[in-house]
Amino acid sequence: MTLPTDFRFSQGSLQDYVDCPHRFYLRYVQRVAWPAIDVEPVLEREHYLQQGAAFHRLVHRHALGVPAARLAAASSDVDLRRWWRNYLESGPADLPAERFPEIVLSAPLADYRLLARCDLVAVDPGPRAVIVDWKTSRQRTRRQVLEQRLQTRVYPYLLVQAGAELNASRPLAPEQVEMIYWFADSPADPERFTYDKSKHAADEAFLMGLVEDIAGLSDEAFVLTPDEKHCRYCRYRSLCRRGVAAAQITEEEDENLEPEEDLLDISLDMEQIVEIRY
Repeated sequence: MTLPTDFRFSQGSLQDYVDCPHRFYLRYVQRVAWPAIDVEPVLEREHYLQQGAAFHRLVHRHALGVPAARLAAASSDVDLRRWWRNYLESGPADLPAERFPEIVLSAPLADYRLLARCDLVAVDPGPRAVIVDWKTSRQRTRRQVLEQRLQTRVYPYLLVQAGAELNASRPLAPEQVEMIYWFADSPADPERFTYDKSKHAADEAFLMGLVEDIAGLSDEAFVLTPDEKHCRYCRYRSLCRRGVAAAQITEEEDENLEPEEDLLDISLDMEQIVEIRY
């Protein structure tokens, strides 16, 4: 198999490959649009996704300078108003003052590019830079789950690789980078991940290896995952004969509940992309 030279990897596509190589192949290589649902009941799921998207929009606008009082009147949804109140009263403390909401980081990886859209990057030019990811999952995601997610590796790696433009044109050292997961329903209990040179080197080797493995596989080598728990929330499960019925939303584990934005399926504003400086 030969990937297009302009193929862009994201934490979402790499996570799909790690979870199930065949899912990656169907979604990103074959571009199969399979008309299955991932979770039931559908209307409850759609409402939840809309709530999460609305919260991200509120925080984005607030970071751009829209007054909180004006934003508070924008919704009558009970959950959204609670999340917004938690954000205003117990948002991440001690963040650097220079804020870059919804920023896209990009850097070369092997013969391709790796991209990530961060909810917020806050920078104190010189001393530190903090990535914040807003989580609206119904349950607070366990730390050990977050540690295993590609997002926790991709985002700090890319900020080190491409963050100089946000840091007064000075490269960021890994030790200057931190990532925070802030939970809208557990505002006082965020998860914080520090970074360092050894983690950055390990992430680079790991991510490079993933991309090279993917690029070198034949079509037949994108096999189904042996761990069928990943199939419960996969829209391709019936195509792969791994089940027909969608998982119930009440059964859903915290790490599967919140959708991850796929950079391959969104329109990118080129002015928002921060790339590595050659």
